Amino acid sequence: MKDNISNTEINYIKRRMSSIIRETINKFPVVVVTGARQVGKSTMLQNEFQDFAYLTMDDYEVMEKARLDPQSLWKGNDYIIIDEAQKLPGLFNAIKLAVDTNKKKHFILSGSSNLLLMEKVTESLAGRALYFDLLPLTHGEAAGKLSSVNFTRLWDGEYVEPEHTVEEVPSLAVMLKGFMPSVLRMKNSGDILLWLEGYVRTYLERDLRALSQVESLVDFRKVMQTLALRTGNILNQADVAKDSGISHPTTHRYIKLLEISNIIQRVPGFFNSRGKRIVKSPKIYFVDPALSIFLSGYFDKESLAGSRELGGYFETMVYLHIRALCEIMKPRATTHYWRTVTGKEVDFVLEHGKKLLAFEVKMTDNPTAYDIKNLLMFMDEYPETVRGVVVHTGTAIKWLHSKVIAIPWWWLDR
Repeated sequence: MKDNISNTEINYIKRRMSSIIRETINKFPVVVVTGARQVGKSTMLQNEFQDFAYLTMDDYEVMEKARLDPQSLWKGNDYIIIDEAQKLPGLFNAIKLAVDTNKKKHFILSGSSNLLLMEKVTESLAGRALYFDLLPLTHGEAAGKLSSVNFTRLWDGEYVEPEHTVEEVPSLAVMLKGFMPSVLRMKNSGDILLWLEGYVRTYLERDLRALSQVESLVDFRKVMQTLALRTGNILNQADVAKDSGISHPTTHRYIKLLEISNIIQRVPGFFNSRGKRIVKSPKIYFVDPALSIFLSGYFDKESLAGSRELGGYFETMVYLHIRALCEIMKPRATTHYWRTVTGKEVDFVLEHGKKLLAFEVKMTDNPTAYDIKNLLMFMDEYPETVRGVVVHTGTAIKWLHSKVIAIPWWWLDR
């Protein structure tokens, strides 16, 4: 057992989220950490919070004990981690009672289901819990960067980044590999594909069958594949149902299950409009670009490079980094997109207090002033926008306008 722990610690990559959780747990009795399977929740909690008693509902003995007498789980301990807590929803009422009657009790609850979307959970923990979303590793985290100076500076309207070039990062190879911790050290593309195939079969299909009855795994996979081809696009459930050949109600339920499992996320439209008609339907993103690429049937750089969905996959990779960076801000920034009914669109609008950042994502090595028309339109409409940012695949950091900077996607996370 000790050898296993040592190997885990040696391989562990510190997560930025851990310091935020540590700071928060002293102010809130309950911290909830959710995220897709295999993003590293359990590894982070076991490595970063060794002063907590660790329990997991994946252990049948612990699960049975929780059913019979949940209070016995934390008897003699004031700091408790309960992993995969969503497997026993009745546990949350016992946790509520524990923190209401003993102010010394502090819980970290972890789960692969988005507990905010589970009504019974939110009712039990209302006013007692703070929620965090752990995403796959970002490029900066994998490189050992515990903060992102560049992202912080973008919010400072007075800061001017000098123009220069940086190292090249092979975007297609990174997108195919993805950002799940388990594939980080894999060098062989075949091994990565086998891992992704196993992930879909073992985790997605198993977990979703546990959450809700899935009548047909074949139909469920059709919906997943149809959604994967649409990552980075506005969600139209009728079109998904039509293209997958599945009924509307079943398609709606399967999309909801993927969302509860943290495999897809919705980005709402920014519609604080001042006169323009704005599209309000959400955009949808897979939590990891490699997963959406794999489900779409692209297994190598050549086929991916020629895909018509390539821009959506790149935007998905950028979304992962933007979303992860927003999650560790205090308070957290919210992520939106902006699109008018005439088709003018800004890919991401980040809102933090009274400040906005507007992002345009371009799958190009050399963005130009022609790429910023929509950004300028948005900034004219919303003068509280600190600056516009064009995210690209090249190596240049350059100014395309006095208020619009172009940056490589990975530089954002450093």
